Amino acid sequence: MRSPWFNKLSHIFGPRPPLSWMLLCLISALALIAVFGSSNSNAFDSVTQSSIPKTIYTNYRKLKEQAAVDYLELRTLSLGAGRQKEIDFCGNKDQENYVPCYNVSANLLAGFQNGEEFDRHCEYSKLGQKCLVRPPKDYKIPLRWPAGRDVIWSNNVKITKDQFLSSGSMTKRLMLLEENQIAFHSEDGLIFDGVKDYSRQIAEMIGLGSDTEFLQAGVHNVLDIGCGFGSFGAHLASLKIMAICIAEYEASGSQVQLALERGLPAMIGNFISRQLPYPSLSFGMVHCAQCGIVWDKKDGMFLIEADRLLKPGGYFVLTSPKGKPRGNSINAKKRIMLTPVDQFTEKICWTLIAQQDETFIWQKTVDANCVTSRMADALPLCKEGQDALSYYEPLKSCISGTTIKRWMPIQNRSSTSQLSSAEIEMHGIQSEDFFEDLQIWRSALRNYWSLLTPLIFSDHPKRPGDEDPLPPYNMIRNVMDMNAHYGGLNAAFLEERKSVWLMNVVPLRARNTLPLILNQGFAGVLHDWCEPFPTYPRTYDLLHANGLLSLLSSERCSLIGLFLEMDRILRPEGWVVLSDNLGTIETARALATQIRWEARVIDLQNGSDQRLLSSDSCMCLESFTDFLTRLNPRGTEAVD
Repeated sequence: MRSPWFNKLSHIFGPRPPLSWMLLCLISALALIAVFGSSNSNAFDSVTQSSIPKTIYTNYRKLKEQAAVDYLELRTLSLGAGRQKEIDFCGNKDQENYVPCYNVSANLLAGFQNGEEFDRHCEYSKLGQKCLVRPPKDYKIPLRWPAGRDVIWSNNVKITKDQFLSSGSMTKRLMLLEENQIAFHSEDGLIFDGVKDYSRQIAEMIGLGSDTEFLQAGVHNVLDIGCGFGSFGAHLASLKIMAICIAEYEASGSQVQLALERGLPAMIGNFISRQLPYPSLSFGMVHCAQCGIVWDKKDGMFLIEADRLLKPGGYFVLTSPKGKPRGNSINAKKRIMLTPVDQFTEKICWTLIAQQDETFIWQKTVDANCVTSRMADALPLCKEGQDALSYYEPLKSCISGTTIKRWMPIQNRSSTSQLSSAEIEMHGIQSEDFFEDLQIWRSALRNYWSLLTPLIFSDHPKRPGDEDPLPPYNMIRNVMDMNAHYGGLNAAFLEERKSVWLMNVVPLRARNTLPLILNQGFAGVLHDWCEPFPTYPRTYDLLHANGLLSLLSSERCSLIGLFLEMDRILRPEGWVVLSDNLGTIETARALATQIRWEARVIDLQNGSDQRLLSSDSCMCLESFTDFLTRLNPRGTEAVD
């Protein structure tokens, strides 16, 4: 017998209610489940800067997370985003190694010359169509670290046999081509009987017992210019010293591409005409071993740029095997010194502290008043404000950094990566905020790590939690934090002893915390995310960004352009973790579908009444979600 309520509904809607009402009832039911369940459970940690939720998992978590996914799928369909056409792959095989902003032909047509055609010019190098950069036909997932440091798949990088055989760089000679692999032997062929001996010689030349004392001497990070394929940096990594390789763009046989393929920190960069995107006083050592730069050109502006990047008391190491003298006399050694270089280093208050064979080491002064005290041919100091932001600015002929608070000799720096409260506040940041941020990322990393497994996208009910099996410590190697803040995620990775390194990117329009990041001995760079990142395709295993999409929403950036760029630099079967407000994540989820990513949204509750399933957008913005995506293991064919 039918109830009176059923008879009334049948009278209003007929025997079969409309589909829209059934859909509304389904959404309402899901919302009620989530709301009533929230009083008994919490989900894992939010990574927002404003809240620190507690990690509590209950029996309701699977149901609520599935409710969030179902809600977003229904919302996407209602907005029509589900009908967006998938973006096609780039049809030209030459675009497999496409790097935007480094189109040499376009730069030549635009009038750039004298080496500037190899510089970064995004305004003259636009990709004509929106497409996905396809990996090479025989691409293989890199070997896990540390095996991947010594052996890479030759089809993953672009290098010709002639380039391989004719290479003259001292680190390029360490490569051996074996079938479809390139093997790197760090102890064969390098000057001074190997990388270790070379590193030890540098340490002894600056007065240390061995290279294990670099940290005690204040050398926490090294800028390795023209690094070959990173063997010197690989050795420094074993000493817990961060060496960042920079080299100019090369269409094939790229030093940067091979270094990244090995799992070593690297990025495209040169200072032919522009400053590097690092602040003043960034590195404890600048290293150039046959790097191809004629340092006395352009009235010494290359040396001025190196001086800008060096911290007080830092070292400039120049090795040039081409100039190796015959004999051991002091006069023979002096003859290979370029007099203009020697004279200019005196003008910028560098002291030549050691010279052995083909290696010269200068030390930057710790006296901020040294340059101005030299009245004869004294170089001017940069005006106030000129040193505030260095993002591909033209090279300058003035001395930087002498008036800023961060002027502190590297010898006064502690030997650990953890900064003291005084060192943190020297950067204009309260130490309480810094350590609170670090605590957030310690908790967040544990939750992130539990998600890095293909089970999250399979039928297995994988959810973040301590009861789930964790991935191995070396599952990923190259990680980029696209909005790094204080570098807390990097610090958390180090504490957990994961075999990763991070490129900490500080967006151009965010607060400039890059000096603080570099002072911790981490890798980092300034970057405008409205432009492509200076790296080769398929160079990162994981991309992470907290709040980046919201930051860019008011800018001129195209989000689909950003996602295409992320897809370009991410390796097949790589991961993306985005944390942002719900409305932004909904948009991101739709974009992920267009570029053929698998995606899942996970609800992060903060202990208050949840409004995630509410139809009120203002209420939804008060809940935060993490967006976890994984590229299809597509190779040359995408999975729908």
